[in-house]
Parts: sequence; structure tokens; C-alpha cells
Amino acid sequence: MLDAIPEVSNPGASEKRCRLRDLGIKPGVLPTGANNAITDVPGVAVGHTTLIEGDGALVRGQGPVRTGVTVIIPHAGDLWNERVSAGAFVLNGNGALTGLDWLKESGFLEGPIALTNTHSIGDVYKAMIRWMVKTHPEIGVDDDTYLPVVGECDDSALNDAQGFHVKEEHVFAALSGAAGGPVDEGAVGAGTGMSCYDFKGGIGTASRQVEIEGERYTVGVLVNANHGDRDQLKIDGVPVGQILETEMATLHREGSIVIVVATDAALSPRQMERIAKRAAMGLARTGATANNSSGDFVVAFSTTRRVPRNSPSVVLNLPELNDDFISPLFKATAEATEEAVLNCLTMAVTTVGRDGNSSPALPLARVQEILRQHGRL
Repeated sequence: MLDAIPEVSNPGASEKRCRLRDLGIKPGVLPTGANNAITDVPGVAVGHTTLIEGDGALVRGQGPVRTGVTVIIPHAGDLWNERVSAGAFVLNGNGALTGLDWLKESGFLEGPIALTNTHSIGDVYKAMIRWMVKTHPEIGVDDDTYLPVVGECDDSALNDAQGFHVKEEHVFAALSGAAGGPVDEGAVGAGTGMSCYDFKGGIGTASRQVEIEGERYTVGVLVNANHGDRDQLKIDGVPVGQILETEMATLHREGSIVIVVATDAALSPRQMERIAKRAAMGLARTGATANNSSGDFVVAFSTTRRVPRNSPSVVLNLPELNDDFISPLFKATAEATEEAVLNCLTMAVTTVGRDGNSSPALPLARVQEILRQHGRL
């Protein structure tokens, strides 16, 4: 839902965008991975397809287009036959994450995760099946059928949501282009038309590393952030949103967030669900309270605890971290989620969409000034 649109003054519109740590803000205490991204978990890859076309008044079915798709591939092996241990948590259910029932029932993830806009979820779902069938033609014939995991957020305030602009080729392009290393953030892929705390939002990512009994583990998080009211936004504990609310016009939207957590720690589905719940705690550190109209979904997976398909073994001896040593991973999840949300805000650019609706970029210089005044810098 979009309220009446005031004239927007955005002092951050022309600023060069950067990640949170480039501003000198370092939430938490744990070290990051090399790229401070979900791809720091070995084998995890991310791909985007960004769709931007047209300006001006909405012509339903034609544009303007401000949308896209983002995919997360859990490992570089055989996704269908080497399923990864997984869990999920729904903080507020005003949204959709397909395949969730089976993921929670079975305790594994058997393909990529895709993120897109609300009305494109069906087209992306179908494309994901076709992509998997191309590499595993036995699916649905001599083997099980496939239930893709696709999460959605509503970008209709900026995008022509009735146009169904995300097509099969866009999903395939994101999947084929998925890679490790640095991840594009902000108004890209599924995040192209999203807003967060009434600023431009979208894709953000971060990672943390912990050492447990001499072993190093990584937790990586990627978010598609489209949630929150401006006065809720907190950065490093400072009520930045309340301060900026008096300085900038607010374009209020109700939205959602999908959070994806990956780790190379060998965790069971029960433990992955516990990890997913801790992502909600990191989200809360940025000010979120899971508004009524927000769909807040978390899916988490372990890259190293793999569940073989059609195994002849009666008993599967799978690795599992002792619960007595899991707390550092909880901390890592909360910290990485907090920073991933803030990275999406600091990286996103002001975006003008249909009917001239504008989602303003977070003014970075002003944020630094506010944090300096509060002793954080």
C-alpha cells in the first residue's frame, strides 16, 4: 500500500554508494569473511537479473519496469542428489515462500533459492522446475517431483506488478551467471523495486566467522529487504530513522523481507531452524518489529551436511555439531543479518518508478554525522 506521495527532498540522492563498513560503521564483534558476503561460505553462489525499463505513468502490462530475480545456489555439486540440511522460520506470514512446507517436513533443500516480486513468483517457480529438469531429466518421470523454494516481496509501488515482466530467460540468466566472490547489492535483481524503512532497499549481504574447538566456520546471510517504517530504523543502536524522519519526506510502504542464511557448519534441520530464528534477532537490531502487512521469512541451510537421495543405507550417519557448541553460530547469524540489512540501505540508489514514485537513497553523509554525534564514529 502506498500513501499519498509528498515532494521528496533527498540529500543522499547524488552520493556515491558504499557498504556499511566503508562508512566506518562495524556492528558486532565477530570477524567477517573475505567478501563479507554469503558467498564466503564455500560453494555458495549468487546471481541476479535486473530489469529496468521505461519511465512515467503506469501502463498496466507494459511498464515502467523496476524488478528482477536473484538466485542463491547452495553448493557447486549435484543439487538434486546431494540435498543440503535446511530449516526455516516465519516471523510474520503476510507473504509467500514456496516449498516451505516440504522443506520443514523433510529437513533439506534440493535446489537453488530464488527471490523475486510477488506477482512473478509463479513464473519463477515454473522456470526453476524447467532449469532443474534440464540437468536432471528424470525429475517427475523416474524420480520425485521438484518443489522449488521461491520467496517474494512486493515491489508494486515502483514496478508494473501486473506486467509479469520476470520471464524464464531472466531466471535462467541469473542461474547461469551465479558466482562466488563479491555480491552486487542494493537496487539489483529481486531488490530493484524494493524499499526498506522508507528508503531504497533491496539486496544486502554479510558474513561472520567463528572458531569452535579449533575449527573455523562461516555464516553468510543475504536479504531482500522491503520492510519497515522510517522511524523504526536503527544503525548501531542509534535511532537514525527518527532523526531523518523530521528532515526528509516519507513515502510509506508496507513490505516484506526474505532472509537466506548459509553456513559450512554441519547442522541438522532442527539446528538450522534454530539458526533461522536467530536471523530474526539480527533483523530486530535494525529496528524491525514485523509489521502486520510484512512477510518476514527466513530459510537457512548447511552446505556440509548433505542428505543423499536414494541411498541404499538403512541408517544415515550424518555429521552434526554438538548443541553445546552452537551459540557462536547464533551470534554470527544475528550479526550478519543486521549488517546485511544495513548494507542494502547504504548500497541502494534513489530509484524512480511508475507514476514518478520515488524511493530515496539513505543519505550516507548525514548518517555518519548522526552516528558521530552519538559517539559511534
